[in-house]
Amino acid sequence: MTERLYLYDTTLRDGQQTHGVQFSTGEKVRIAGVLDQLGLDYVEGGWPGANPTDSEFFETAPTMRPTLTAFGMTKRAGRSAQNDEVLAAVLNAGTPAVCLVGKTHDFHVSTALGISLEENTENIRQSVAHVVAEGREALFDAEHFFDGWKANRAYALEAVRAAHEAGARWIVLCDTNGGTLPHEVGAIVADVIAAGIPSERLGIHTHDDTGNAVANTLAAVDAGARQIQGTLNGLGERCGNANLTTLIPTLLLKEPYRSAFETGVTMEALAGLSRASRLLDDILNRVPLKQAPYVGGAAFAHKAGLHASAILKDPSTYEHVDPALVGNVRIVPMSNQAGQSNLRRRLAEAGLEVAPGAAALPAILDRVKAREAEGYAYDTAQASFELLARAELGQLPRYFEVERYRVISERRRNARGEVVVESEAVVTVQLPDGSKRTSFFKNEHAQEMQDAGPVNALWQALKSDLGPHSEVVEDMHLVDFKVRITNGGTEAVTRVIIDSSDATGRRWATVGVSANIVDASFEALLDAVTWKLVRDLGTVGAAA
Repeated sequence: MTERLYLYDTTLRDGQQTHGVQFSTGEKVRIAGVLDQLGLDYVEGGWPGANPTDSEFFETAPTMRPTLTAFGMTKRAGRSAQNDEVLAAVLNAGTPAVCLVGKTHDFHVSTALGISLEENTENIRQSVAHVVAEGREALFDAEHFFDGWKANRAYALEAVRAAHEAGARWIVLCDTNGGTLPHEVGAIVADVIAAGIPSERLGIHTHDDTGNAVANTLAAVDAGARQIQGTLNGLGERCGNANLTTLIPTLLLKEPYRSAFETGVTMEALAGLSRASRLLDDILNRVPLKQAPYVGGAAFAHKAGLHASAILKDPSTYEHVDPALVGNVRIVPMSNQAGQSNLRRRLAEAGLEVAPGAAALPAILDRVKAREAEGYAYDTAQASFELLARAELGQLPRYFEVERYRVISERRRNARGEVVVESEAVVTVQLPDGSKRTSFFKNEHAQEMQDAGPVNALWQALKSDLGPHSEVVEDMHLVDFKVRITNGGTEAVTRVIIDSSDATGRRWATVGVSANIVDASFEALLDAVTWKLVRDLGTVGAAA
């Protein structure tokens, strides 16, 4: 018989404490929709009254299946729970559940709050009882519990017992500083259960300061905790919280959790996990972490030739789960470590079927290795690799050729004394019919310091007149731009990788290399446009 695990997301509250992250109300609503689709049990929306954005979110909170939860703290000393305006603001949010954080470490009670242990215990008891009396589901976040248990076990247990006796549905043990290790978490959770807090009322909230947040959460589940708190993509203060995009598939796909527990997440919802992870990164304008377990772009990438050869025979040889289960895909990147197994697999994924032993295979491999010796990197630029392979196979259409380009950037102060950075570019292309097109673009609002660079100017000039192909690239966007210097000193070589996307949701990466950063960028840009035309047009409009 399986037991129920409850998943509690705090991306909108604890995740917002990530350095450099500040959600708008609209962004919080979008993220809440993602969490709803995943099938989580609780969504913590923020701290009403703590800031205008959180207050506005609760005023316009979307309807969702998960239990919307407001976060706050236990009442302050010297006033009743009924007359504490901070606690009142949390209750006034009108959410069906309220999570209150309270001190359970004696050091924090005496040092941070400056009150007696007895008074703190009574604050916890009265606050939770007040939430329950208001008809809300009460959760108690036992702040610094693991450090508190190690310093003064008796008081830490007294504090959580007070919340439990006052009617809290969940007692959540928090590793607030993130310094506890898995074996300690397991032993302490087991002790709390032995001390009288029922397993089915116990939750776990961990931070990743030792890189053990996921392991600590699983240790708590093994010991009896039945609610899991975490965030999408592991957002959170300092090193982040337990990562739900790692925990959820582990619970659904890995033993013993798969057989022992059930959650509100269906296998259909699990298939949307990678998309949910990347959508959050898009909202935050962050580059997705390629090495993220399950959902990362490299999570199922097989670079070594030996690995790729085995993958062709049976994917389970080097994959612990099917990537499709979490909405991810298998990638066999090209690099100077590649063999023909990698190559044929990658060609097949690009729709290029080449027979084993074909003469083109060693030619492509030689070309890849020679280019990587010059500084190119095809393991992260799959679209450029495909174009290289098509060229060797004689299957690369010619839609246009760039005859010349020129780009100028200027930094100056205008008449108002404001710094102005302007870039202008001219690009001349020749189309298959022999006609030439010259396009000009100048950043007219460069003082806003957005998209004012030379690469954007080149991109705008190039796409503005590609003849019949201009319409095809209208929905194309440059979404990321990475620069690496592959050699130092006077022989420095610059590698530029550009990530592009279009309205279909496709995302592709291209690479350019040159001693000149603008030229390297333009080369990557040309590959990006050409790949888009190949995918959307085939041989239509190309030179014979």
